[in-house]
Amino acid sequence: MDRRKFLRSGSLAGFTVPALLTAKAGESAWLPSNLAAKDNDLTEATIDELQAKMQSGVLSSKAITKWYLKRIEQVDKKGPRLNSVIEVNPDAVTIAETMDAERKSGKVRGPMHGIPVLIKDNIDTGDKMMTTAGSLALVGNRATKDAFIVKQLREAGAVILGKTNLSEFANFRSSRSTSAWSSRGGQTKNPYILNRNPSGSSAGSGVAPAASLCAVAIGTETNGSIVSPASSNGVVGFKPTVGLWSRSGIIPISATQDTAGPMTRTVKDAAILLSALAGVDEADNVTRQSVGKVQKDYTKFLDSDALKGKRIGVESSLLKGTAKPVALFNKAISVLKEKGATIVEVELLKLTRPLGEASYEVLQFEFKDGLNKYLATANARVKSLKQIIEYNDKNEPVAMPFFKQETLISSEAKAGLDSKEYTDALAKSTSSRKIIDDLFQQYKLDAVCGITSGPAGCIDIINGDYGTGFSFSSPAAMAGYPHITVPMGYVHELPVGISIFGTAYSEDKILGIAYAYEQATKARQSPKFLPSIG
Repeated sequence: MDRRKFLRSGSLAGFTVPALLTAKAGESAWLPSNLAAKDNDLTEATIDELQAKMQSGVLSSKAITKWYLKRIEQVDKKGPRLNSVIEVNPDAVTIAETMDAERKSGKVRGPMHGIPVLIKDNIDTGDKMMTTAGSLALVGNRATKDAFIVKQLREAGAVILGKTNLSEFANFRSSRSTSAWSSRGGQTKNPYILNRNPSGSSAGSGVAPAASLCAVAIGTETNGSIVSPASSNGVVGFKPTVGLWSRSGIIPISATQDTAGPMTRTVKDAAILLSALAGVDEADNVTRQSVGKVQKDYTKFLDSDALKGKRIGVESSLLKGTAKPVALFNKAISVLKEKGATIVEVELLKLTRPLGEASYEVLQFEFKDGLNKYLATANARVKSLKQIIEYNDKNEPVAMPFFKQETLISSEAKAGLDSKEYTDALAKSTSSRKIIDDLFQQYKLDAVCGITSGPAGCIDIINGDYGTGFSFSSPAAMAGYPHITVPMGYVHELPVGISIFGTAYSEDKILGIAYAYEQATKARQSPKFLPSIG
């Protein structure tokens, strides 16, 4: 069941359209000169480029961090008001200074040393920032310790820049929700066309790198919540195999399907971040399955010739029709062929769609169980899903002004994880693994490709999301398999991504394929911050 849909972007209050349209790339009219100056301009900067600036002494981590903080102030909170960052870290500059001191003393921890990172607001940080999943009910929840992946980020030398807005409770609050809206954070906008939805649930983590508010961000996905906003915002989104990254310290939906993952502008940056945070966490049993399957450095698999000799399945139902994304997909397939891949048409969606309702059942059971366990030890004023529902009812004008909480209520009505209803649904949902594995074996495939999702729909906080006709997230999501989306092209200035996914722990292979495609096409374009189409 596809729970992640596209949105529509809100008001342009305080933002003058004429100034935007006459600005170079839509920016110089509202960026201060010290940000727009060529020598100091970090827009589109990669991790390697930032490292080179720090290594040469041209810029420090402190200077880079302050640049991003100023850009957040100017672009996210003023200018076009993207509203992608829900909170900035008051200690970010201090962390950067510490990383600079280490570098000066000769200690460089690795490729993430001194790199500012934005993370989704459902991931614990044991600092001054809150972790709320965008919910007013959880305002005040400051974690006593970092999530495991945040601890790894700090150990890698990264600067925790702040937290990003999201679809409230990772889009698991209502069946009539508007993606990229939360009661705490409000509505996030698409930087390509501002009245369009950036999708969700990792809306802010998709918008922020797209708009150069950071080099890299972290999102989370249960079904489409990384790849859909990545596609909608013209960035790379990588959902790892469930178990490659720890989930402890992350407000959960599903123990079966949840994972965090990189959201970046390039495949290489995604591989760098993926490498830094992979590993076993004793607090997350699923990560033990990754022993012997994790690569220390995924960048070594990035080869521009990686498509040679590969057999790639393409979803046949996405090859026909007059919709513009279909034309983009067919063009992408031609590139895959030109670069040496053998293309095999497959009908995967036909096999996996009947499992959608079972997967949704699993999510409701696991959401109740996982959220109650998280809240039991959290510093939130609410200690259970039931109390969240009660809080929202009591504070309906501010907590639920546009849509309600049908999904929270239906989840609360579920029994425990020992119920037959749950175990039956789990068995059906996870049968997707055998379906995919059998398909790969039958056709001797290295990966399967499809259209990630359609171009972004308009923001409509009254009526909620509407479908855009394309979604390819569910097969890999239900199976817990790795899935990457890379910019494929544009439909009326709106990005559309190509999805590439594989079997369990095949990150090395699909990263290589994605990188080869990215290098052959260079499809990504910077956002223009257009107010609307037409």
